[in-house]
Amino acid sequence: MAGPDYFETGARVGVLTAQPLDGVLDYRAPEGGCRRGDFVEVPLGPRKVIGVVWGAAAGGFDPARLRQVLRVLDVAPMREELRLFLERAAEYTLTPLPLMLRLATRAPGLGDPPSMRRVYRPGPGRPGRMTDARARVIDAAAEHGGLAFTLHELARLAGVSPSVVKGLVASGALIEEDAPRDLPFPRLDPARPGKALTADQAAAAAALRTGIREGGYGTTLLKGVTGSGKTEVYLEAVAEALAQGRQALVLMPEIALTGEFLTRVEARFGARAAEWHSGVTMSERRRIWRMAGQGGVQLVVGARSALFLPFRDLGLVVVDEEHDGSYKQEEGVLYNARDMAVLRASICGARVVLASATPSLETWVNAEAGKYARLDLATRFGRALMPEMRAIDMRAQTMQAGRWISPALGAALEQRIEQGEQAMLFLNRRGYAPVTLCRACGQQVGCEDCDARMVEHRHLNRLMCHQCGATRPIPVICPSCGAEGRMAPVGPGVERLQEEAAALFPQARIATLSSDLFASARALKAAIESIAAGGADIVIGTQLVAKGHNFPLLTLVGVIDADLGLQGSDLRAAEHTFQLMRQVAGRAGRAERPGLALLQTFQPEHPVIRAILSGDEEGFWRAEAQARHAAGVPPFGRMAGIILSGKDLGAVMELGNRLARADGALREIGAEVYGPAPAPVARLRGRHRVRLLVRAAKGVPFQQALRRWIAPVRTKGDLRLAVDIDPQSFM
Repeated sequence: MAGPDYFETGARVGVLTAQPLDGVLDYRAPEGGCRRGDFVEVPLGPRKVIGVVWGAAAGGFDPARLRQVLRVLDVAPMREELRLFLERAAEYTLTPLPLMLRLATRAPGLGDPPSMRRVYRPGPGRPGRMTDARARVIDAAAEHGGLAFTLHELARLAGVSPSVVKGLVASGALIEEDAPRDLPFPRLDPARPGKALTADQAAAAAALRTGIREGGYGTTLLKGVTGSGKTEVYLEAVAEALAQGRQALVLMPEIALTGEFLTRVEARFGARAAEWHSGVTMSERRRIWRMAGQGGVQLVVGARSALFLPFRDLGLVVVDEEHDGSYKQEEGVLYNARDMAVLRASICGARVVLASATPSLETWVNAEAGKYARLDLATRFGRALMPEMRAIDMRAQTMQAGRWISPALGAALEQRIEQGEQAMLFLNRRGYAPVTLCRACGQQVGCEDCDARMVEHRHLNRLMCHQCGATRPIPVICPSCGAEGRMAPVGPGVERLQEEAAALFPQARIATLSSDLFASARALKAAIESIAAGGADIVIGTQLVAKGHNFPLLTLVGVIDADLGLQGSDLRAAEHTFQLMRQVAGRAGRAERPGLALLQTFQPEHPVIRAILSGDEEGFWRAEAQARHAAGVPPFGRMAGIILSGKDLGAVMELGNRLARADGALREIGAEVYGPAPAPVARLRGRHRVRLLVRAAKGVPFQQALRRWIAPVRTKGDLRLAVDIDPQSFM
């Protein structure tokens, strides 16, 4: 079939691969020709790699020297809107286009032909003798909604040997069968009735439905207090998108949140949505990737990388908890999934819903300016009320040495336990203690490969670096002075807080939620479900507990150190503290029982603490916006971080100084360069890190100037340069 997007046999075509090379490569079209967007297999040196036909060849090569495309893959071609999205995302983030393509092809076996596989799924039988290993297999198979797994996938999920899985077939507890590798997902029914909505919810849902029916791009901030039922509202938007025959994507910041949400989706639509994140099996990732392109999956619930799936007709993107820092990819390709969701939707004519109780300042400002629509849910669902919030002035509390639960908070905890209610203690520090030092010489134990202190994890009996993951046994002898028996933990982490709570309340059932305490996402989900069902009296957790969990019996939240996030010079410190404290406090009083949030603070007069306690969210955002506007920083200015790294500190610093001096392209747009200076974590995994910060006014050609500025840099040896547009973290 002729046309500008069709290339006949032997025609010169440009193919983009995910290999770290300079852009598009020239090839000759295969027998039978190919079209723009086709996924193809091409020879590259001695290897065969997957690529996408990006367009006509650039030329400039002897046609006789060009190698031929080996074959066109039997998958849906990449649509023009996805190619355009990858190009614009690459331009915005200053990322090489092949690296962007890698994000869009993260599925194994894309070039494999359709085939059958032996799979296992839950059966009606029960084994004659139930063992712990068999129970784990049955639970793992049932947890994923009856999905079929290969032998090794199911064994790996359950943490058993393949023989345990095979042994359950004879009893009928598992069914073994042959199945095609990639099947469409069960159809969701958007006509099924959802939950009864309040007047506020119904009005918001109607507005979202109307926007989707009208078609075209638009972004809406769905701002609702914690417990107001934002999920039910945006599920109505999902239903409308599906009713229009379009696909929907719901992004979530934390894998552990997906379990409860997928159950709600299944109840609403009669079938389970596809789940995309790092914990999903490789074969399931391939199936979702293929079905997204063919239209064989209607709804995907996933982590930030799901944004790069090749949807055939994406009509809605929901970014739940849009303020969450987890949406920023901090390694490899540096991008913010919230911003990229808006970019992708604008290209493919989809709607975006940004849902949060405490939106990011960027989103709040866009809504204030009319760039985004805004819908508010001001009250909690049903008879639940927002929790009362009070400060505990730690300056007036008499504290024992090595204790962090104040008498006032302890009394409140005791009252809740006596009433049969749940209480939560929040401390945003993993492990047992953030510092281990020698009481003889004062030396703190640091990581050998990073400029970071090692954190004691008593349940592992090891010290751990939270920057690189390195561990070592907890020392008995000081590695600095050789003193024996003088090593001591300093400061609290959640494990130490658990120890203190157990000593104060020996009869209480205590559950600790921290990402490092669970071997798998499945185990974490099980712990969250147990707590929600009343399986604990006191819940101790890090920021993991702030992310959307619903614990009906929880009536008290105690924040151990409300001042922790106010330390340091991060321009978003106030915003992040405000968001985190309000989100954590929102876990209390989700049912009919009133909730109370107590914040232990040494600074009750601090403006951020006062704003948290008063609940004047709009006043806080106005004040924060005014301060940022005066400083010319995001969202009222542009920023980029340049991170230089290498094993030789002198070479890294020399490159930084050379860049700082050669800033002519930046001065042309009025930009300022700060640095070079050592990063806050100046050595990471044995590599020295130096940062430069570039600030410019809004509306200037920022990326163009940055590209011209760094273009002459040719890093040699192990020197590396990374660009972070709109940095969220300055570590």
